[in-house]
Amino acid sequence: MTDKDCIFCKIAGGNIPSSTVYEDEQFRVILDLSPATKGHALILPKQHYANIFEIDEHVLKDLIVLAKKVATAMKETLNCDGVNIVQNNGEVAGQTVFHFHMHIIPRYKDDGQVIGWNPQESDPEVQAQLAAKIGQALK
Repeated sequence: MTDKDCIFCKIAGGNIPSSTVYEDEQFRVILDLSPATKGHALILPKQHYANIFEIDEHVLKDLIVLAKKVATAMKETLNCDGVNIVQNNGEVAGQTVFHFHMHIIPRYKDDGQVIGWNPQESDPEVQAQLAAKIGQALK
């Protein structure tokens, strides 16, 4: 299923031109129009899923395998020093297009990009409680 109003559905379906790196029956990989670094790519499922909470697990498994292939190709062809694989869910987490997608960002020494977070102090007792609560929800 696609969303007729979703820009990434239109790009993934080939209805809007893109710099396509790779395409198969499930995915289109494109270069980002506003790249963080040279070669910054997006993996777009052709089916519409708003976020990680909606995406089919089988599609997600195939997507991570593809992410490894794209990252490996970047390392070999762009001679990047590293790669960030980023996936945001929800506006507060930085998601701006509500169609599940994964960023594959080649990293170069001194590229000036900062992708990360500010580490916080943790309390071992609180950590134990959180681990138990999240772990219980996984059962």
